Amino acid sequence: MKDRVITLLNAIGCLVLTALVAFQWLKERASQGSIHVLKTKLVESQMHVAEGAKKITALESDILALKDAMKSTQEAAETASKDNAANFTHATQLLKDLSAARAQAKLWETSIAERDAILKQLNSELISTRRRLDEAIAKLKTAGAR
Repeated sequence: MKDRVITLLNAIGCLVLTALVAFQWLKERASQGSIHVLKTKLVESQMHVAEGAKKITALESDILALKDAMKSTQEAAETASKDNAANFTHATQLLKDLSAARAQAKLWETSIAERDAILKQLNSELISTRRRLDEAIAKLKTAGAR
C-alpha cells in the first residue's frame, strides 16, 4: 500500500508539475505576445521619432534658408536705399546745373542780342562811312578831272 500511495502521490505530483509547467508555458506565451506588441509599438515609436527628426531637420534648413533670404533682401533694400539717396542727390545736382545752364543761356541770348544790336549799328555806320568815302572819291575824281 505504501507503493500505491507513493505511486499515487507521484502521479499527483506529476500532474501538479505538468499543470505548473502548462501554466508557466501559457504565462510565458502571454508575455511573448505582450513583448511582441511592445516591440511593434517601439518600432513604430522609433519610426515616428525618425520622421520627427527629419521634419525638424527640414524645418531648420527652411528656417536657415529664410534667414538667408531675409538677410539678402534686407541688404538689397539697404543698397537700394543708398542708391536712391545717391540718385536723389545726383538728380538735385542735375536740376541745379540745369537751372544754371538756363540762366547762362539767357545771359548768352541777352549778350547775343546786344552784340547783334552793336553789329547793326556798326554796319549802318560802316555803310554811311562807305557812302561818304564813295562821295569823297567821286569828288576827288571830279576835282582831278578838272
